[in-house]
Amino acid sequence: MHSLAYLFRQSAQGASLLLGALLATACTETKTPDIPAPVVTPAATNAEARDYAQYTEMVWSDEFNGAGPADGSKWIYDTGNNNGWGNNELESYTTSTDNVFQNGGNMVIQALKNGSSYTSGRILTKSKQNFQFGRIDVRAKLPKGKGLWPAIWMLGSDIDQNNWPKCGEIDIMEAMGQRPNQFLSTMHFADGSGSHFYEGTSWIDLADDDFHTYSMVRSKDQMRFYVDGKQYYTFTPSNTGSKMYPFNNNFFVILNVAVGGNFLGPNGSGNPDGSTVFPQQMQVDYVRYLQYKQ
Repeated sequence: MHSLAYLFRQSAQGASLLLGALLATACTETKTPDIPAPVVTPAATNAEARDYAQYTEMVWSDEFNGAGPADGSKWIYDTGNNNGWGNNELESYTTSTDNVFQNGGNMVIQALKNGSSYTSGRILTKSKQNFQFGRIDVRAKLPKGKGLWPAIWMLGSDIDQNNWPKCGEIDIMEAMGQRPNQFLSTMHFADGSGSHFYEGTSWIDLADDDFHTYSMVRSKDQMRFYVDGKQYYTFTPSNTGSKMYPFNNNFFVILNVAVGGNFLGPNGSGNPDGSTVFPQQMQVDYVRYLQYKQ
């Protein structure tokens, strides 16, 4: 999901030698020097790549078994149109349970038409949960119809300090409603000057328009992509070449359904028309983050 790396900070702590001399009439005491221990940076958990099936330890999840709005301890909302979100999108995102609600064990993100305007939902784990190495699983059923743009994606958690595309973007799944049963996976990144580059898959076919599990296994210098447990793509620093590779850093998850936008076709050619039926929903059964035992 095209949108607006990781700022590596290194601090050095010098050691100081404190010698105190306490003079008194009876004795003299010399204190032991207080020298701070060196700071050791622990190895990142799950940095080594393992087989898909070895990621069995649940670290974080939302099973969407509640009712009403998204769980505020796990998700925040993006709202408004924000000048088309940089993509000439038509929808305005809201916090309304008309657009985002839990029902029947699913998170429902619903796009609505209101006269000539559109509303929809976009929820994200920013400031609530970061994800680094491990496996992300999202089981979802996608909307259909011209002008719908559902996406399951991630942005670098340092986006407020290191803006897009330097922070990196991982599109685990994005689809065109006018191309049912197909989706793409795409990575967005920058060069040293901040210019935008991207690389990803061609269209991936789905067997049907039912629920499917979209997964990404992220390890140090490697991302592997799966649908229903079957691998279809690998992305490594060789794909970015001399450009930045921000994909070892923390990222947050975003779920949304856009209406219209550049991704669907140039000059509004992919926007909804008379054939598009509203409302349209992306139903998400769960989002899970798993790691293997260290």
